[in-house]
Amino acid sequence: MSRQSLPSVIGPEAWEGYIFSDMEIKIKESTDLYGAVLWPSAMVLCHFLETNQDRYSLADKNVIELGAGTGLVTIVSSLLGAKVTSTDLPDVLGNLRYNVMRNTKDRCRYIPVVTELIWGPDVEQRFPRATHCFDYILAADVVYAHPYLEELMDTFDYLCRGSTQILWAMRFRLDPENSFVDRFQQRFHVEQLYDLPSLRIKLFRAWRKEGGAEAPA
Repeated sequence: MSRQSLPSVIGPEAWEGYIFSDMEIKIKESTDLYGAVLWPSAMVLCHFLETNQDRYSLADKNVIELGAGTGLVTIVSSLLGAKVTSTDLPDVLGNLRYNVMRNTKDRCRYIPVVTELIWGPDVEQRFPRATHCFDYILAADVVYAHPYLEELMDTFDYLCRGSTQILWAMRFRLDPENSFVDRFQQRFHVEQLYDLPSLRIKLFRAWRKEGGAEAPA
């Protein structure tokens, strides 16, 4: 996956261009919104998904992205054939929906769903287990020094069922990231897939502990 710099438009919006499987992806960012900026962890996760399709095929899989931000991971997952539910907070949903629709229209087998999700109590109402089961949970840079880490943990816990796999890229900045990983490992088996010291980014795969010691296929 390669990156191209494109001219900024007038105002707070900026465009970034990417090439994925010979298709151009154009991402609109906004410096006014923290969640509408494309962070390096998303690029790392997209690169992993593109280059590991043999082992982690998303084709025809039910996928949910938490904290989708600008939507790059959602877009790449959709281009790889996944049935994607893309989620984030209300204030970034307009930009997220615009990017996703612009880059997936007439390109994907399944139209991605973009929807609001507030971590914690909201998740059970929006995604009842009787009707929603996800093969993969994707997340990039959702763990940082914000006050909703417990709600994020509960959301991972609720959405991750016996066969669900979590693919999660994060940049380590402050102590909250380390302590979150420690607590996360109490609930989930965790395998480190990438370690990029120069970027302070790691990529993890995780699955529920009560599902047994073996990883989901």
